[in-house]
Amino acid sequence: MRLEEYWGIGPKTSALLSSELGVDRAVAAIESADTRELTKAGLSRGRATRILRRATGAEAMDLLATRDTRDVYKALLDLAEEHAVTEHAADRIRVLTPLPDRAAMEERLSSVLDARDAWASTDEATRDDVLAAFDRYDSVAGGELSAVRTALALQETGVDDGVFEPIATLDGDRLGDAARALAGLQGEGDRVGDGADDQLDGLRERLGQVEDLAVTSAAVVEELQSEARRPDEFRDALARYLTSETGVDAARVRDAVPREAADAQDFVESALRSLAGDLRSAVDEREATVAATLEEDLAAARETVDAAVEAVDAAALYVSLARFALAYELGRPTFVADRETIAVRGARNLALQDAGDDVQPVTYAVGDHDLPAGREPPTGDRVAVLTGANSGGKTTLLETLCQVQLLAQMGLPVPAEDAEVGLVDAIVFHRRHASFNAGVLESTLRSVVPPLTDAGRTLMLVDEFEAITEPGSAANLLHGLVTLTVERDALGVFVTHLADDLEPLPEAARTDGIFAEGLSPDLDLEVDYQPRFETVGKSTPEFIVSRLVANAADPVERTGFETLAQAVGEEAVQRTLSDARWSEGDGDD
Repeated sequence: MRLEEYWGIGPKTSALLSSELGVDRAVAAIESADTRELTKAGLSRGRATRILRRATGAEAMDLLATRDTRDVYKALLDLAEEHAVTEHAADRIRVLTPLPDRAAMEERLSSVLDARDAWASTDEATRDDVLAAFDRYDSVAGGELSAVRTALALQETGVDDGVFEPIATLDGDRLGDAARALAGLQGEGDRVGDGADDQLDGLRERLGQVEDLAVTSAAVVEELQSEARRPDEFRDALARYLTSETGVDAARVRDAVPREAADAQDFVESALRSLAGDLRSAVDEREATVAATLEEDLAAARETVDAAVEAVDAAALYVSLARFALAYELGRPTFVADRETIAVRGARNLALQDAGDDVQPVTYAVGDHDLPAGREPPTGDRVAVLTGANSGGKTTLLETLCQVQLLAQMGLPVPAEDAEVGLVDAIVFHRRHASFNAGVLESTLRSVVPPLTDAGRTLMLVDEFEAITEPGSAANLLHGLVTLTVERDALGVFVTHLADDLEPLPEAARTDGIFAEGLSPDLDLEVDYQPRFETVGKSTPEFIVSRLVANAADPVERTGFETLAQAVGEEAVQRTLSDARWSEGDGDD
């Protein structure tokens, strides 16, 4: 296969990969989603990630039908990546994509949840030992040696079940042999590394000492001349000196010292030159012998090394995803094949959780569902129009549904107590973008309509469509979009403040509402984020105006807000302020 047939690989990138890896090795790296290989070849991590996402999940990536859906997808990967235990695990998380079929989703989901349960049941001290073992695994630069060393370290922790079972069953002796062989064969250049062989290390050390003396040969001459005047005395003194200073055996030194020389300086320089040459030959000979032995040891352990790399990479990935699942209390979704739905009970928004905000779990659904008993939304309605208070969490609910659908189709657990998910081919998530011009309207329609009209199942999550055109036209367009969603048998939730203008809705659609309940003693808006089904929500502007009136320090400014209070209902504003003050006093009793 030609490298340029892969998405994102042009002539320049193809030439780089071909020269650094070779075509076959580059293709293997792409097909196995090996970010490590591509970055070692010279690609940036971001570029490698984009290429691998498309190479490994091209068809499933069509699920991300809009820019806002793609933003949610990337944010989910960012959250998961924060829990990665190795750099390579982080790379593998970055290239996770939606999966093409339910079987693949169930398989990955089961692996993640098994890892989550195993990690949750592991005591803290063992967890620390495991994380320390992974910390030694620099999966970008370390390669096989780091994987083998990490496998040995993980065996020492004693963990032997779940994702660690393949590591526990590896032959420890073979791993040890492989670690020594790999360490020896990964010296600088073609050189056998230090520590691979004591004899070789000794020869290298002595060679270095001889070479150091050669640099200061004049000082050697001066020192020896003080005790030896005749040539034969000087020769014997030089042999004793070199043996003492370098540790080279006396016989090798005597063979290196010349029989005759022009003068003392020539004696010393000739001896050092000859001795260094002899030691270099000895180093080269021993290095060749050691390298051959290490190659044999590595070949004998090849199967074990390959298994260690695969097992450590898999364990690092699934422990990382397990930690992500535990950090956000993610659970198993139920995939439904016989009906189309997105239904959640006790769902939480991960972005809010990550920010440390208090999160009110919500229950919501469109389509045919079978949620456990509780505040169940109606079943059967394929489309919902969601109305209610400003800052009432409507957009957050859309994002939460998008998170659940994406995570489920990626084969990952979801942030909900219960979730029923029907598989879709496209998620059209569109946030409110307040740009009131024809270009924005046209680009928005081009973004949200084609996924509906294409063959396939679509989930529409559209926020305040009216923000991009005038109210009258917006109501007509939104009604048409709701109708099209129903006609195309798609699922959809549409957030709007124009609910009354959309009546009558198609039979398969309903209107839900989120309500603000008042102001706190600190004049913060209190909202029940749980939607009320088949009820139009209220924007309750009197709460906002009440807060403005109460907080206005300037008399003129306050007068202006009081004029607005009369417009929205002065009695309601005063009642709101009175309730807030009463709550503050009641709380002090």
